Amino acid sequence: MSRLSPVHYKKFDQFLKYIGCEFVRQKGDHRIYRRADLKRPIVIPADKDIPIFVIRNNLRLLGISPDEYLKILNEL
Repeated sequence: MSRLSPVHYKKFDQFLKYIGCEFVRQKGDHRIYRRADLKRPIVIPADKDIPIFVIRNNLRLLGISPDEYLKILNEL
């Protein structure tokens, strides 16, 4: 599989909705998502591209491997 790269926040939004997260609110340029089985909310910046470290941190919270993330992203 290819390596992680920055992705537009709308594409990451599609990914989050695909795996069952729901958009809760937006405060400034930060979009907040929740899922029932998560202890912490998923927070992404509503910026042009989401940096790799933000993607990695959120994948860790979700319990999804980078390879699985890339596979899902290619399906969308």
